Amino acid sequence: MFDIGFWELTIIAVVALIVIGPDKLPGVARTAGKWVGRTRRFVNQVKVDIDREIQQEELRKLLEKEAGLKEIKDTLNSDQYSFEEEKDYLVKAVDEVNAPAEPVAEAAAKLAEEPLGETQPASAESGREPAGDEHKGSGEAAK
Repeated sequence: MFDIGFWELTIIAVVALIVIGPDKLPGVARTAGKWVGRTRRFVNQVKVDIDREIQQEELRKLLEKEAGLKEIKDTLNSDQYSFEEEKDYLVKAVDEVNAPAEPVAEAAAKLAEEPLGETQPASAESGREPAGDEHKGSGEAAK
């Protein structure tokens, strides 16, 4: 702190011995030691108080952050209901879009269940013979 080395302390001790004298020097050294000790304790106490204030300020900031997070959570929880409503709306819309496809699928299933003899093939409508009968017909004509 003050950067006082060994030689500086030796000079101070010699000057104190000459000025104060050998008979009063122990009492003065004791009093100076007490003052130095009190000063050190005071400085350490101030350091502890400053550290405590810094920790309290950090805790205060964390609590403010936590309060902000709590508000966000409350907001999200209140909006959760509207999210559920939106989801239900979208599911209904998708079901409505898919609903017209169901009758088509049912009609296709009915057509698949009917025997082939009951329905007219597409080639009969066009006036052509079915592909399997062409060979027979051309073979009969050749005979």
